Amino acid sequence: MSTAVLSLGSNLGDRLAYLRLAVDGLRDCLVAVSSVYETAPWGVTDQPDFLNAVCIVADPARDHWAWLRAGQALEREAERVREQRWGPRTLDVDVVSVDDVRSADPELRLPHPGTAERATVLIPWLEIHPDAEVPGVGRADALLTALPPADRDGVRKRTDLSL
Repeated sequence: MSTAVLSLGSNLGDRLAYLRLAVDGLRDCLVAVSSVYETAPWGVTDQPDFLNAVCIVADPARDHWAWLRAGQALEREAERVREQRWGPRTLDVDVVSVDDVRSADPELRLPHPGTAERATVLIPWLEIHPDAEVPGVGRADALLTALPPADRDGVRKRTDLSL
């Protein structure tokens, strides 16, 4: 069985609909999905806020490359256009981790770069998996605690929204 953690984000158009598109596209292998959180953009800050969620998926027939391709297919379905690194997007699907696989391949780095420093990933992940670990880095709860309070406070749960 291959188990992956996927981070979902959207900050263009109907953000919630794009997150729902991703979750619906993963329903056959969905184990858990977090609440939806709203966060300020990271990297390029002159853009709309993001809606974010994390899901855990499992499938015996998929390896880490198959999870990447599944995420890319969902992004294409959402008509994502890659014009600017860290720029606005209809849907972003990041493969955060797949079991204990580590990869330095430029196309698929695992665990996903920056996961340990991103409350936007750690908070929703811990919601659905309190014992989560970033492979080779450490427990997600300890990594989250080590972040500046402003980073944690910037992740706002949108309890009025659901996937």
